[in-house]
Amino acid sequence: MTDDPPLVLFVCKSNAGKSQMAEALLREIAGDAITAVSAGTAPGSAINGQSAAAVGEVGADMSGGTPKPVDPELMRIADRVVVLGREAQLEPVDGMTAGIERWETDEPAERGIGGMQRMRLIRDDIAARVRDLATDLTTKRGENV
Repeated sequence: MTDDPPLVLFVCKSNAGKSQMAEALLREIAGDAITAVSAGTAPGSAINGQSAAAVGEVGADMSGGTPKPVDPELMRIADRVVVLGREAQLEPVDGMTAGIERWETDEPAERGIGGMQRMRLIRDDIAARVRDLATDLTTKRGENV
């Protein structure tokens, strides 16, 4: 077993909202116990301001993030690859050791909820999944977050 922390790659379509939120939340929850990175299948040009504000409300920071494309090498070395939402489509690459899992995050806009209320609901949905993921990964290594 390696002493390197587990690596989690979060992916969404634009890498401007959901995957960046998950990355920031995991860093906030797990600190150095888990390495979190994010990417997009069709990266946007800037971080979503409401997403950044919503995670900022709970102490996480994604303000320094920049949307970037999926790196096949990261997919190969990641311990977990998590696709957020329905829009991003991601195929496995040769040499991957992890499977690709999908988190279909709640979409409040489908119920007519918008603005910061929407972002907070999305943040809370992602945060609950991130906490479970952090617990799972650190428990397997004998650590607690």
